[in-house]
Amino acid sequence: MNIKINGIPYEVEDGQTILQACHSVGIRIPTLCWLKEINEIGACRICLVEANKRLVASCVIKAEEGMEIVTNSERVMNARRNNLELLLSVHDKKCLSCVKSGKCEFQQLCNEMGVSENKYDGYRREFEIDDTNPCFVRDNNKCVLCRRCVAACKEYQGISAIGPAKRGFNSYITTAFDVDLGSTACVGCGQCINVCPTGALVEHDSTGDVWAALNDPDKYVVVETAPAVRATLGECFNMPIGTDVEGKMVTALRMLGFDKVFDTDFGADLTIMEEANEFLDRVNNGGVLPMITSCSPGWIKFCEHKYPEMLANLSSCKSPQQMFGATLKTYWAEKNGIDPEKIFCVSVMPCTAKKFEIGREDENAAGYPDVDASITTRELARMIERAGIGFAALPDGEFDDVMGESTGAAVIFGATGGVMEAALRTAVEKLTGEELKNVEFKDVRGFEGIKEASYDVAETKINVCVASGLANAAKVLDSVKSGEKDYHFIEIMACPGGCINGGGQPTQCADVRNFTDLKGLRAAALYNNDEHKALRKSHENPAIKQVYSEFFKEPGSHKAHEILHTTYVKRDKF
Repeated sequence: MNIKINGIPYEVEDGQTILQACHSVGIRIPTLCWLKEINEIGACRICLVEANKRLVASCVIKAEEGMEIVTNSERVMNARRNNLELLLSVHDKKCLSCVKSGKCEFQQLCNEMGVSENKYDGYRREFEIDDTNPCFVRDNNKCVLCRRCVAACKEYQGISAIGPAKRGFNSYITTAFDVDLGSTACVGCGQCINVCPTGALVEHDSTGDVWAALNDPDKYVVVETAPAVRATLGECFNMPIGTDVEGKMVTALRMLGFDKVFDTDFGADLTIMEEANEFLDRVNNGGVLPMITSCSPGWIKFCEHKYPEMLANLSSCKSPQQMFGATLKTYWAEKNGIDPEKIFCVSVMPCTAKKFEIGREDENAAGYPDVDASITTRELARMIERAGIGFAALPDGEFDDVMGESTGAAVIFGATGGVMEAALRTAVEKLTGEELKNVEFKDVRGFEGIKEASYDVAETKINVCVASGLANAAKVLDSVKSGEKDYHFIEIMACPGGCINGGGQPTQCADVRNFTDLKGLRAAALYNNDEHKALRKSHENPAIKQVYSEFFKEPGSHKAHEILHTTYVKRDKF
């Protein structure tokens, strides 16, 4: 298809929007509301261009043969600026105290277009800040009604906990019947935060509790870091997407003052040992099938709300975060002669729902919370910045032993399909009694919302399924309930793409989200880490062998169940 952009002829692909066509030839058009495959509604009009002399929203209007497009005329620039000024007129402009300042898309657009003053004195409603949800805070005074959050909650997750209400100046984003978020079926996944272009949605800040613990001489402060964090933390310091910063992260954590720096990957390896054992027990002894993984707290809460009849299908295993904390405050505390009451365990997670998980019942194996504080990747970055640490220039450090040891199987937990692949690496060897020559199960890799595979193992056919994003999870569960599908083992991650795209990960602007393979680049760092590990199967981890030999005895033992397993509850559907 032939078109002209700013007077220059170009050949572009058929079916593209004007925005996409311009991007394909290196011309950037600013956007605010538009997110590819999530929110394509043309609401904000920031992306206006002239197409055959008409002002149109480039994000939703298709390019046509012979179309003449102008992206930089005075008319276009004035229209964009005017629309931005209208949005600014109803926006709470407390930028200096906003956690998103400097990383706020709305702020960046204002700077880009030279909008710095209130041209319009618009009517503005005053909203109370909603901090009832343990995972994040909602401040509608900063909302610009782009509806990205609404789309992510509905399209990604199939929850629709939030939506628009009223019209005109009275429009706002709210819940059904205006109840607080803590009273809804919100699962705390944080996908709304990831897409919010302002500070209207941010995670509950737990860094104050962490700083207080670090400065308390009576506390022994230990930190554990999730697999996916090493693949994303560098983005907060302007490093290329997909940079593995494991070593720099360890060094930064030591500089912050943590007494021990451990790897949640140890907890992931431990999870595989318990989960693989549980799966084999169900297969061999007529247990409830399909068994469904329990690593994702957002997914667990979703199941408790929407599919309580399937709670028996959930693995009883705690998540790697919680298994790590439970083992820390029992086995490790006993081995090192430290009172578990004095241990303050901090987790660094790609996930906002982990803030909810640490407060669940039955997550206190030692009589104290397994994990005391959970911070996101973003929160850790802010701590590093506030401490004046030059992250990008740091030398590489190493995790502490014994609970710092892990395998490649644990690392790939951070990508969708990773838990399934790690479990298969162990389960297949346990079933066959033979060494697995090829440890890579690539059928369960990739970013399709639903993936299926079948494996013939020891004369047994094992049907598995991997789903990411809760809207896809619902499709899988409905197919199981109807009898349409017959699976043995299902992995579900709340966030599309898995933890690499978790609600606590570094936020990226629309330009990056729309035109960069964000999930692919992040996942590649984890798979590369796995490939270069000396050990790639959880049951080969010498630290895991040690903890079973000295403490748990064997997977599925009575002590293991007491410490490493948990229970679930039925919750209201709405």
